[in-house]
Amino acid sequence: MATTSDSASTRVGKVTQVIGSTFDAKFDEDNLPAIYNAVKIQSNEKGVELDLTGEIQQHLGGGKVRCVALGSTDGLIRGKDCIDTGKPVSVPVGDATLGRVFNLLGEPVDGRGPVETTESRAIHQDPPARTCLKPASR
Repeated sequence: MATTSDSASTRVGKVTQVIGSTFDAKFDEDNLPAIYNAVKIQSNEKGVELDLTGEIQQHLGGGKVRCVALGSTDGLIRGKDCIDTGKPVSVPVGDATLGRVFNLLGEPVDGRGPVETTESRAIHQDPPARTCLKPASR
């Protein structure tokens, strides 16, 4: 199920089951994506366009993974390619994000255009040490 592109190793699996807001995908058993990696599914089937990001939550055994969909699974069917991005879902961080509104994927949804930031961080990480936090001034 996994394929290799000429520029870098890309894990490609196939959707095997859709259960509400979760879905299962099968990859090569010896080359599974990591827990919390983001996977992308893009298709246009029977006029239904799908651009879905999922996050791997569990290795089920036998090369299967369970993913939580970070969007609607409407139109998702078995057999669709599921491409591992090789990294977790990340969001922009820094001063440029202050006062902005983002969706779960770190995309701005406030209509103010792209965010000018150079740093992003994974959504799953340890919080900063309390000693690194600065109280807000009033």
